[in-house]
Amino acid sequence: MHRLSVAAVALLLMTGTTIAQTQANAPGASVGFKVVLLGTAGGPTFDAQRLGIGTLVIAGPEVLLFDAGRSISTGMVRAAVSPADVTNVFLTHLHSDHVASLPELLLFPWASDGRAKPFRVWGPDGTRAMMEHLQEAFAFDIHVRRDVDEHFPAEGINVIATDVKPGTVYEANGVKVTAFLVDHAPVAPAFGYRVDYRGHSVALSGDTRPSDSLVEAARGVDVLVHELGRWKHDPALSGPPDELLPGRRTTRAQALTIAQHHTDPEEAGRIFASVKPKLAVFSHYNVIADPSAALRLVRQNYSGAVEFGEDSMTLEIGDTVTVHRASASPK
Repeated sequence: MHRLSVAAVALLLMTGTTIAQTQANAPGASVGFKVVLLGTAGGPTFDAQRLGIGTLVIAGPEVLLFDAGRSISTGMVRAAVSPADVTNVFLTHLHSDHVASLPELLLFPWASDGRAKPFRVWGPDGTRAMMEHLQEAFAFDIHVRRDVDEHFPAEGINVIATDVKPGTVYEANGVKVTAFLVDHAPVAPAFGYRVDYRGHSVALSGDTRPSDSLVEAARGVDVLVHELGRWKHDPALSGPPDELLPGRRTTRAQALTIAQHHTDPEEAGRIFASVKPKLAVFSHYNVIADPSAALRLVRQNYSGAVEFGEDSMTLEIGDTVTVHRASASPK
C-alpha cells in the first residue's frame, strides 16, 4: 500500500467558501482557537513517518490534549509546544494506542522541564486506577527525583485522575469540554469530546462506529475530527476467514472484526451530512492505498469540505477555518 502523500491529499480537498488553505508553518501564539493534529496514525502500529493518535486543542490560555498515542510528545515538540505546558489530558478510551504516551507525559516534562503543576487526566471508567498503577510502576524514579536527587517539585508529579460521565467535564477561561458516549463496543464506555470557546467549537469522535450520540453532540461544529476505518465492503475482506491478509500478520476475520468497530468512508459521509461542520477532518486512520477511492465513498453522501489529516497539521478556527500544513512534515 502506498502512503497518503501531501500532494494526494491536496488534490482531494474540496474547498468551500468557509475554508482557506495555506502551506505555511503552524500559526503563532496569537491565534485564539486552533487544533493541532500531533499524530494521526490508526491502531497500535509502528510507523516512522506518522505518530500515534493525539490532538491538541488550544483555546486562549488552555492547552488540552485529547488522547496520548505513540510518541505524542515528539509531535508537541514539532509543533513548538512544550510538553510541560500540557497538563490536561482527555482520553476517549483505554486502548493501548490511545494511552501509550501517558508514562512519558507524566514523567519526562517533570524531570526535564520542572513541571510544577499536577498532571490531570480525564477518561472512562478505569482511568483513575490506571494512573494510580502508573505511579506505582514508576515509584522508584519518582522517589529518587523528588526526594533524593534533583528535588523536582512534588506537585508536578501529582496526578489528578477522573473517571468521567457524559456531560460537561471541564470549564476554565471560557472553555467548555463536554464528553459524549460513542459506540466502540465491546469497548465501553468510550467517549468523544466537544470543545466550545467564544462561539466556536470542535468535536473529536474518538474510536467509534456510526453513533447517533456523536451526531447529536457534534451538530453544527466548526470542525469535526473523525476517525476512519476500512471500508466494510472492501473485497479484501471476502475469503477464508483464517487466511492472513497479504503482507499482514492479521487474518481476514481479525481485520473484519476491527472494521466493524469503526466508521468507514461511506458511513462517515452520512455522519458529516448530518453534523454539517464547516470542515470535516479524518484522523486516526491507517495507510490508504487509494485516497481518491475513499473520498468517492464519502461523496456518495456528503459534498462539503473534507481533509485527510496529516501529522502536524493545524486548523485555525474563527469565522473561517484555515488549514495550515507543516512545511517540514515527514513524507
